[in-house]
Amino acid sequence: MMIVIQNLTKIFGKFKALDNLNLEIDDNEVFGFLGPNGAGKTTTINILMGMLQPTSGRVEISGIDVVRNPFEVKKICGYLPERVGFYDNMTARQNLLYFSEFYKIPKNEALKEIDDLLELVGLADSADKKVGEFSKGMKQRLGMANALLNDPEVIFLDEPTSGLDPKGSADFRKIIKMKKKEGKTIFFSSHILSEVKEVCEVVGIISKGRLIAKGRIDELGKDNVRILVEADPKPDPSIFEDFGEVKAENDRFWIISDRDCRTEISKKLFEEGYLIKELHLEEQNLEEIYLSLVEGEA
Repeated sequence: MMIVIQNLTKIFGKFKALDNLNLEIDDNEVFGFLGPNGAGKTTTINILMGMLQPTSGRVEISGIDVVRNPFEVKKICGYLPERVGFYDNMTARQNLLYFSEFYKIPKNEALKEIDDLLELVGLADSADKKVGEFSKGMKQRLGMANALLNDPEVIFLDEPTSGLDPKGSADFRKIIKMKKKEGKTIFFSSHILSEVKEVCEVVGIISKGRLIAKGRIDELGKDNVRILVEADPKPDPSIFEDFGEVKAENDRFWIISDRDCRTEISKKLFEEGYLIKELHLEEQNLEEIYLSLVEGEA
């Protein structure tokens, strides 16, 4: 595992921002960290980056204990925060050169890397423009370049498309996919479901500081399925009670279950002498899964 979080708790005064969070992320995985504002996403990243001490719990990145060795972790991680901060009186190139000194990158090597990164994020023509003249989207692009400056093993992206236009968002998605091909592990925190769906293989959903779901996007809703049933004559709803929650809709029934039980339903109806007119599973999309889980925590 590239990232291991065990029993992570963070308390600010009387507010519990993280509540016994447990999470594991594989090497070379693009992981989507979903949750409403205030759910604990940024707090988690700040602890993972060694910028915030947890109240309790254990965190490791690439086998390194983050609490005991925060500087070692920073050497192998890149971070794009939601609100990027640069020196407005310095150019894009000067800012990146300044930050490259923290990684002890030789100047000649750093200048070449900076040129390549500015080209990658679409800022080559603005390399010598002062950052104070940049739009929010341009600063976000520069933030991505800065996050990649040390060729990190793990890249943390906190709401990375904030302030970007559609082209900028598409460019960022291409960069994420490219870094995945290079073997990087990417931790993508967002509340924009469409962005997560586009680039992530596995997602975790956090609410009120607790992980409420984790899995591959195509498997996440399989323990919360909706099955539509219509039979002739119309059955009494009690016939379906063993399979889950039953909701009537005119002559049809919705069965909300923790599994795909269509075979069992079909057998039950056949044994009771009913003619099945309709029996199908409704696949939930990520938005529906997310909303049902988060609203269930409200």
